[in-house]
Amino acid sequence: MSSFATAEVCDAHASDLANGDLRALEPVFKIYGQCRAFSGPVVTLKVFEDNVLVRDHLETKGEGRVLLIDGGGSMRCALVGGNLGQLAQNNGWAGIVVNGCIRDVDEINGCDIGVRALASHPQKSNKRGVGEKNVAVHVGGTLIHDGEWLYADSDGILVSKNELSL
Repeated sequence: MSSFATAEVCDAHASDLANGDLRALEPVFKIYGQCRAFSGPVVTLKVFEDNVLVRDHLETKGEGRVLLIDGGGSMRCALVGGNLGQLAQNNGWAGIVVNGCIRDVDEINGCDIGVRALASHPQKSNKRGVGEKNVAVHVGGTLIHDGEWLYADSDGILVSKNELSL
């Protein structure tokens, strides 16, 4: 991953912002993990208070991808904890974005990945295995498709239809 700043990406790609090929997510996500900036192709999951599919994905090779989890914005339980953060790091995921909560914040902050989530919550999720993978999700005020590119740093999160030359 090359070094980038989302503010500079916005400035350099103003026409992409104008036509919707590049979108900025609403600034609702908190920053966790050791990687303050990360990017990669998006893998989407849509689950609700159930993290079985999250674990299934993080057990695969990440190859620099970003797992984007639409948890419906639920604030009633965590979808990612310290064990999954470590699993993501070990399997080469660049980052995780959760439209929902995480837990084990101190453990996740020790992982060499980037994590964004709405908040933390101590309660674990259900284990039913219900959800959808590789589907379009609506997160942070924008529609995000599997395979698009995500760029995150301390200023925010951008999603692009294509990989950007930075």
